[in-house]
Amino acid sequence: MTVVLVEGESDRIALETLATRMGIRMPEVRVVGGSKGARRAVGELVGVPLVGLVDVGERRDFERVLDTVFVCDPDLEAEFVRALGVAGVEAVIAEQGELESFRSLQRQPFQRERPVDAQLARFFGGRSGNKARYARLLAEAVPLDRVPPPLAALLAAL
Repeated sequence: MTVVLVEGESDRIALETLATRMGIRMPEVRVVGGSKGARRAVGELVGVPLVGLVDVGERRDFERVLDTVFVCDPDLEAEFVRALGVAGVEAVIAEQGELESFRSLQRQPFQRERPVDAQLARFFGGRSGNKARYARLLAEAVPLDRVPPPLAALLAAL
């Protein structure tokens, strides 16, 4: 059976959450601990069919060792922001009681002039565990007809 290699825990959580919602039997998803870990993982899985999910900035690390790579541009969180829209993502944040925290971040001097997608990226990456937690929440919130293209394509390939 195919093994899916991903950079981080948030990628694994998003894929598994979407697969469950879509009724897809998910194979093993192996977190490689960043794109540089792909080479090591491939060495450990000789003879096993492999696919990967990676952020655009690290795609070469995966493409050097895998034939099939699905790429998030620029990353998983941005794919969900495009799929849900800013209002949809803010609704998820509000459901968690954290919209005021996000608004506070937006008022910080360095953040004020940045685009909202950059502010959201900072919000997701700013607290320990936020990326993984919001990966699940965003994957639960996205309508199944608007699943981010790289994730939808990967799941369809299984």
